[in-house]
Amino acid sequence: MEQREIMTWDSFGVASRELAVQIAKSGYEADIILAIARGGLLAAGALGYALSVKNTYTLNVEFYSGVDERLPIPIMLPPVPSMIDLRDSRILIVDDVADTGHTLKLVNDFCAGQVRESRIAVLYEKSGSIVKCDYVWKRTDQWINFPWSDKDPVAQRTWSVKDA
Repeated sequence: MEQREIMTWDSFGVASRELAVQIAKSGYEADIILAIARGGLLAAGALGYALSVKNTYTLNVEFYSGVDERLPIPIMLPPVPSMIDLRDSRILIVDDVADTGHTLKLVNDFCAGQVRESRIAVLYEKSGSIVKCDYVWKRTDQWINFPWSDKDPVAQRTWSVKDA
């Protein structure tokens, strides 16, 4: 069996707190946290509390369709947040992992020119990522089992990008 990085709920608590400390020590004060759903939702919420940032947005991006199975390119799913009136805002883009980095690149490019500044925070970054994140809790090249996606769903649903 291939080696995997296992994140438990306890280690998620440690990771999100240590990531928040890293961001705070850098002096970056985000006005808004932009969570990449679904993987980045929990990390974004934890960072929002730890960094006292109440203003959060969610951007749904579909890229993974299974374990190490991806669509040809990441796709933003509706509703896409409007960046109107955010020109002076500092955005912290949050996801669980920078694997290939294509999702983070799509979101960072979406923010570019629409906000004052954006930075990226992830729990994990892989060496093959095309995006080098500003804040990383841990680097690994193993497949990661996250506590929120480690077990099979309790409800099975058929869904595809065309349903969006």
